[in-house]
Amino acid sequence: MTAPQLPPISLMSAYRLRIKRRRYLWRAFRARRDLRSIADNTAHIAQNDILVVVVLRNESLRLPYFLDHYRRLGAAHFLVVDNASDDGSFALLQREAQRGDLSLWQADGSYRDSRFGLDWSGWLLMHFGHRHWCLTVDVDELLVYPEMDQMPLPMLTDRLEQIGQTGFGALMLDLYPKGPLGAQDYRAGQDPTEVLRWFDEAPYRAVRQAPQGNLWLQGGARERAFFSNTPERSPTLNKIPLIRWHWRYAYTNSTHALLPRALNALYDGVKGQLPSGVLLHTKFLPEVVGKAAVERNRAEHFHTPSMFDGYYTQIEARPDLWHPEAQQYRTPEQLADLGLCRGFDEDVISLPSRRNQF
Repeated sequence: MTAPQLPPISLMSAYRLRIKRRRYLWRAFRARRDLRSIADNTAHIAQNDILVVVVLRNESLRLPYFLDHYRRLGAAHFLVVDNASDDGSFALLQREAQRGDLSLWQADGSYRDSRFGLDWSGWLLMHFGHRHWCLTVDVDELLVYPEMDQMPLPMLTDRLEQIGQTGFGALMLDLYPKGPLGAQDYRAGQDPTEVLRWFDEAPYRAVRQAPQGNLWLQGGARERAFFSNTPERSPTLNKIPLIRWHWRYAYTNSTHALLPRALNALYDGVKGQLPSGVLLHTKFLPEVVGKAAVERNRAEHFHTPSMFDGYYTQIEARPDLWHPEAQQYRTPEQLADLGLCRGFDEDVISLPSRRNQF
């Protein structure tokens, strides 16, 4: 099982990508000055620990389950940047840091001006993530994959190394409730899938973008509900969140794409042949209606925010995203049966761990 080969590019394109990567690395190095250390527990990070890197703002409702989910999955340490939260998230993170498995920084600057948080997370990956398996996610993303109950993250990364795969791609799958948005009840610490039970099985489409070779996967519930007339503007759904990191790597657009460009071959999309997972996207919890107005006014989440005012306005109107073809989420194995992720082939046998060979 090997990653697909990306189309060749010209020497000039390769040179430009190299300069682009160096520029992003410099931005990340420079961004260290924007981060104020609040709780530094990084001395507790062991050689083989799997790290979770996250930049957040005002996620007090999602944080308890998010942290619990990744702790149960086998993550060893959280590297968290709080971007001026004012809803209690910061105090919650300070309390969580007392456990010793979470380090916390505060950034008061513009999320948009920091390349939507990538400069901040890039510094943490560069400084702490080198040679570690690192999972870079948003608080509304919960990674699931086939056999995860028997194969936590340390076993998953061992198996990826056994087949020579240095990363793990995922479809970002929008979950939604049945009934108008905002009409449901959700309490902190609750499993979001108890409220957001539904998803779109199809359609999804993908192309490889030149010159970087990254996948561009679109479709699903948000395109159906909000971008049916402008599908080219619908959200990008492919991500490569889990990477055995090297300080020379750089995310270029959220976790949708990376440099060096060869890393983009680590995910081949829906119905693909490589092992992959799903990021359950819990954006549509009841608070989304109130947050839509806030984010529309802040204009921090899109390169051209005014183009997406209608998107936020539609959310504020509390639509019902459910439709008769909606699928009810049950297990990661269900998603694999639908071709939305893929487990390991049976001929991938269990070999001695290579995690001590960093």
